[in-house]
Amino acid sequence: MAITKTDFINFTRCQRYAALNEVKKEKLDADITYQEYKEKEQSEKIEELLAEMFESNEEAEEEIDLVDKVDRQLEAMMDYYKLVEKEAGRISEKIFRGKSIYAEDTKEQECFDFSLNGIRYICYVDIYNEHENEINIIEVKATTNSKYLKTFGHPKSDKYPIWLKKNNVYWLKDEIAGYDIEAEMPIKKYDEFRNKLFNRYDIGKYVYDLAIQRYFIEHEYISTHTEDKLKNFHYYLAVLNYDYIFDGTYIDGKPIYNPDSEGNELITFFDMTNVTEEYQEIIDADRQKLEIYLNSLNASPCSLGNYCCFKSRAECKFFSPICGKMIPKKNSSLNYLYNGSGFTKEDGTKIKGLELINEGYINMLDVPDAWITKNYHQIQRDSVAFDKVYIDKEKIDIGLKQLEYPIYHLDFETMPCPVPRYRGERPYIQSPFEFSLHIEREPGICDKDKDNIVFLAKTHEDEREEMIKLMLKHMDPNKGTLFAQNVPFEKGRIKELATIFPEYRTDLMKLYDRGFDLLWLVKTNSKLYQDLGFDEERAKTFNFYDKRLSGSFSIKKLCQFLVI
Repeated sequence: MAITKTDFINFTRCQRYAALNEVKKEKLDADITYQEYKEKEQSEKIEELLAEMFESNEEAEEEIDLVDKVDRQLEAMMDYYKLVEKEAGRISEKIFRGKSIYAEDTKEQECFDFSLNGIRYICYVDIYNEHENEINIIEVKATTNSKYLKTFGHPKSDKYPIWLKKNNVYWLKDEIAGYDIEAEMPIKKYDEFRNKLFNRYDIGKYVYDLAIQRYFIEHEYISTHTEDKLKNFHYYLAVLNYDYIFDGTYIDGKPIYNPDSEGNELITFFDMTNVTEEYQEIIDADRQKLEIYLNSLNASPCSLGNYCCFKSRAECKFFSPICGKMIPKKNSSLNYLYNGSGFTKEDGTKIKGLELINEGYINMLDVPDAWITKNYHQIQRDSVAFDKVYIDKEKIDIGLKQLEYPIYHLDFETMPCPVPRYRGERPYIQSPFEFSLHIEREPGICDKDKDNIVFLAKTHEDEREEMIKLMLKHMDPNKGTLFAQNVPFEKGRIKELATIFPEYRTDLMKLYDRGFDLLWLVKTNSKLYQDLGFDEERAKTFNFYDKRLSGSFSIKKLCQFLVI
């Protein structure tokens, strides 16, 4: 066995991971087969893809249990990751010139390793680019550039990212000589976001990954006393460009990702040379902790924290079965809704998330009464304490009166593909391939044959226009209600189709404007109910709550009830 990047990331999560993983110290300086390395890295890449696919659903505010989600097509997704790597390699030669070594088969990629204190550290480089005396190390990630481009600005002024893009490469503005950052945003805001690059559990996740790679590379050169060559190394992240719009060019059935009409490439790069250099002391400290953990193999419990990556695709594999097994599946202290900022203690300090579990506030009723200051939290608490169902019949009744018949119960099935498949698509767009439509013409009136319409793409060709035509054949844009649970998702797909197919835009946007969400009746919609005359407090309070919801209004939970 040897320590790969994936091992390094996992073994340094906390002090007990290595022990729980049953690592045998005598194996640490043994060789690792290519197949073993490939299996570890492939598993990590699949998790990256799935994390990005789930993130793309957040725009719909959809409640998804990421941990329990099972995707039976994981292996198929690797073809998309390989395509991303291939395109990154191709575009890297355009941007950096010279020759790039990259391959779908990890075994053919450039490898670096070194041994220290009886442990062998090893990594393969996604893209090794060499031009004249310059070496560019490029780590490919199937994420998009959008998460790094959050904007900031002075009050009442335009907003800007902390990056400047030149020749398809993003550079930190503080690294550009003479750049006046203060003219665009307060330095404090700039520094706050730049510092997030050093949070390995936030947007710094992939930067940390690249910094580990740099550590392994540099220590190979140091171990061979050739570290003078390192001054010519540069480090980049290669990610998908969310601004890229595919023009639909195919040759022999394969997409050709030319620059789009705005000159955007499918892949863009972030220069992380200085950031990963700043990271090296952090990585070395983590490497020292890793050695302690491997030598002690101490499996005793430790505090839960952000390193557990609770409820994310990166959640530690030991969290549910071991470290977090005391957290009940239903009505734990973590199930209070709208509670991202946590609770305020008597002394004025905040407590939130896994801190509640660490301090013994495990069940919903463990949270002290004095901390419950929100009406909706009190409703949740009472539902558990007194087995009490909460229903605001007046709000539900008035909400129902806003529905106009016929009601179009619409549901899209989509593919959030990492690379765009069809003309007009961006990376990770929710590309629709199926819809089911149930038309309720009057309350409870829906003919099981005439009023049930389904579209399912029959091929891998672009059939979206046929989908639109069938929708508009059965949905009158001038009357009725587009109805769904989490209707922003359906509206989002309709708006995208309207942009890609402008000849249908007018009718599609009329449907878009007729959207109504089941959750507005069951959960709430503050603006809607305030507009209907309810005060702010009541408008933002649930219309229905039962302890069996356990803090979730997912369709799976709501199907237990006949509310309306």
